[in-house]
Amino acid sequence: MTFRARHLLGIEHLHPEEIRTLLDLADQYVDLNRRAVKHSDALAGLTQINMFFEASTRTQASFELAGKRLGADVMNMAMQASSIKKGETLIDTALTLNAMHPDLLVVRHPHSGAVDLLAQKVNCAVLNAGDGRHEHPTQALLDALTIRRTKGRLHRLNIAICGDIAHSRVARSNILLLGKMENRVRLVGPPTLMPAGIGEFGVEVYDDMKEGLRDVDVVMMLRLQKERMDGGFIPSEREYYHRYGLDAEKLSYAKPDAIVMHPGPMNRGVEIDGEIADDINRSVIQEQVEMGVAVRMAAMDLLARNLRAAKDEGVYV
Repeated sequence: MTFRARHLLGIEHLHPEEIRTLLDLADQYVDLNRRAVKHSDALAGLTQINMFFEASTRTQASFELAGKRLGADVMNMAMQASSIKKGETLIDTALTLNAMHPDLLVVRHPHSGAVDLLAQKVNCAVLNAGDGRHEHPTQALLDALTIRRTKGRLHRLNIAICGDIAHSRVARSNILLLGKMENRVRLVGPPTLMPAGIGEFGVEVYDDMKEGLRDVDVVMMLRLQKERMDGGFIPSEREYYHRYGLDAEKLSYAKPDAIVMHPGPMNRGVEIDGEIADDINRSVIQEQVEMGVAVRMAAMDLLARNLRAAKDEGVYV
């Protein structure tokens, strides 16, 4: 199996073969997670620390569950009550944690690049659980696994990513991953929610949902990230739903077997119609949640193997 990374900070530096290796292992963990006994000893004896500087439900619970199922000692740090609130810098926090000799550090941070900076200061493997508008690599990987298991392949598909592209680290990671795997990616949304220089990403850009969804295999909706907006990006939620919310009429322009995705949490009646979100024949939103645990298990397993190999070679002490 080929996976050379020391950390998982983003999709940008992963090779397609590394992506396939991780997804193949995640497939095995999907099977494990569906058994009565869901435990492995892949991380036995290792310590995992989860540091979430932003609120999270799915991602934090998923990482915690993944670590425990692999046999790690898992600690969740309450960042709201940490020394960061007393003025300690991120680097000092990293140095303090490093002195405790953790093996895996899972970090979500509101500032782009913060997780990369932290990774430079510790001897353990670091996993990016989302940093600012930069990347959310495990979300893109779980989306890829969901697509591959549902469509039977992860190449030469037409995939539309719709909504708030400008503020979405999920969109960025998915654009990178799906492009590496030779898919045709379309971005659909209002011009106010498209990032500058988006044409450099090798994607097609549409501001009309019906045209953007025409004959696509996958419809990936995004959450309106109002907490990252500092101006009038949309006239109103009602108008946004009318033009860009996914409903049955807009979905009819996609292929008849097109699947519907959403990273969650969903704003029903804003980004997506509730009936579409719950349609068991089209929506794979719950499957995405299931795949998230398996992907995070695979990522931590592979990074732990590389960490152990490096320690055996005397690279880290």
